[in-house]
This record gives sequence, C-alpha cells and structure tokens, in this order.
Amino acid sequence: MKFIDIAKISVKAGDGGDGHISFRKEKFVPKGGPDGGDGGNGGNVILQAYPHVNTLIDFKYKRSFFAENGVHGGKSRKYGRYGKDLIIKVPVGTIVKHSLTEEVICDLEEAGQEFIIAKGGSGGWGNARFTTATNQTPRNANPGLPGEEFELILELKLLADVGLVGFPNAGKSTLISVISAAKPKIADYPFTTLVPNLGVVDMGEYQSFVVADIPGLIEGAAEGKGLGHQFLRHVERTSVLVFLMDINVSDPEEEYRTLAAEIEKYNPEMAFKKRIICLSKSDTVSDDDKQEALNTYFKDLKAPVFVISAVAHENIDKLKSKIWEMVRG
Repeated sequence: MKFIDIAKISVKAGDGGDGHISFRKEKFVPKGGPDGGDGGNGGNVILQAYPHVNTLIDFKYKRSFFAENGVHGGKSRKYGRYGKDLIIKVPVGTIVKHSLTEEVICDLEEAGQEFIIAKGGSGGWGNARFTTATNQTPRNANPGLPGEEFELILELKLLADVGLVGFPNAGKSTLISVISAAKPKIADYPFTTLVPNLGVVDMGEYQSFVVADIPGLIEGAAEGKGLGHQFLRHVERTSVLVFLMDINVSDPEEEYRTLAAEIEKYNPEMAFKKRIICLSKSDTVSDDDKQEALNTYFKDLKAPVFVISAVAHENIDKLKSKIWEMVRG
C-alpha cells in the first residue's frame, strides 16, 4: 500500500433547520396562537485520531465531507431533529492546518482524541418564539444558520521513539528487520525505502520502544531534493536519533555531519535531540579496520559510537540497550 502522508480535504458542517410558521387550529379557539417550532442544529464535523489507521490514503479517493443538516421545525411546536455529526477517522499523529494560511488548528497525537473541526449551524426559531404581549400572532421565523466550511491540510507525522537516519544503503532497513518484527523491503539500490517503516523493539517484561526507518536522505534534502521534506517531517517527533554510516565510506564523520546539517536545517530544534552514532556493515571489514575507524572518527562528539553489523548481529544487543536507556531517560 502506498504511504500517503499529506492530504487536502474540504469539510462542511450541517446547516441549521429553518424555524416554522404555523398557528393552532382548535375547535373552540377561534384565534389559535402561534405554534411554529424551531429548526434543529446542523451536525458537526469531528476529526478523531484512530489507532487502526496509519496512512492518509483514504483521502486520496474521497476529499469532500459533509455533516447532516438539521431538520426544519414543524407545527405544534415540534422541534426539528438535530443533524448527525460526521466523524472522520485519521491516523494518530495527524496535524491539521488551514489550507490557505497553513496555521495549525489541532494536533491529534493521542488515540481517541477528537476535535470539532467545523461546527454545525444553529436551527432557526419558529414563530412561537416571537410571541409577545404586543404581538400575539407573529408571522415571522428565522432561517437556520449555515454550518462552518473549511479546506484543510492533513499532515501525518509518525509517532516513533527512535528514528534511524542515514544515506541510502546505509543499512537502516536491515537493522530494523533485525531488532524488530518489521519486514521492510531490502535491496542494493538508492531509495529502497520509499515509505517510513515502523517496528516495535521488545525489551522484555512488557517494555518496548518504537523505531522508524526513515527513507535515505541525500545532501539538499532540507530543500526538498531527493525525498526531501516528504520524510524529514517524520524525525521531528522522535526522542532519539540513530545515525547509520557505512563503515566502508571514505569519511564516515563527514557523512554524519552532512546528515546532521540537513536535519538541523529543516528544523533547528532537532540539534538538541539525543543521538547515537553507528558504523554499520562491520562484517565487511577486518577487526583492525574497525579499530582504526573508532580511533579516527567521532572523537570530538559526545554521542555514543557503536560499530555494528545487523547481518552478523555484532553489538546489536548493546545498541538496543543503549537506545532503551536513552528513550527512558
């Protein structure tokens, strides 16, 4: 299934029902009083964060949503029925913005969270409401008010504790397949990962953390090059960033600094996130080369550094323990 993480929709709350104009007609009451009832309120449009939906793909096919209108008032002071609310289910982690101003309206980050995005119009008063001492036979009623109407942008950001960040083919998909039950597509060509993969890492005794394999970045991603902004947004909510560099590249530290610069350029606040450095694919080099890499690179960084191999399971348990420590801390 294709991953859709931005959608544009229009929503329209229900209009209020009109008030009614009528008069009682009773056998022994020659001049019956006004008895027109009020119209019902229109239904609201409500967004609900639903845990069993994880993409915005449904909004690719349906983009207009309407709540039910209120029913008009009736004779004998009968009130019109309220219009039914329309509940639109969106993934947990959906940010809702005005389409024109891109102002954030709400952030649905918890399962079950609801937000009334468009309020239904109030029902109009029937003529029974307008009776006064000086006007015993009012012949006027109010129309129902229109419901609110908006165009919205839905933007999905993954809710993961840990983000795996690296250039294409750094080994992120292999790592997430080893430490979790995720089964990402793995191949030896750029941008194998076209959608962020989520995996749950079991730490025992009902303890776990969620890791996201973010599609490979390239230099210029913050300006939208490569997969660019489409996936950088997904690292914003993580609490720990794990940077993967292939130990075989000529300068892993330079590669790390390029990745870090792209992320911080996109959102400067991400410079303060906890991070771990990993030199991956250690099964492809000798022990001397591993030690030389550790002695040469990342000596000035405060972040912990690991030499790992997802294929050979080298230092994977140590890495998981360190990530868990940082997630909890």
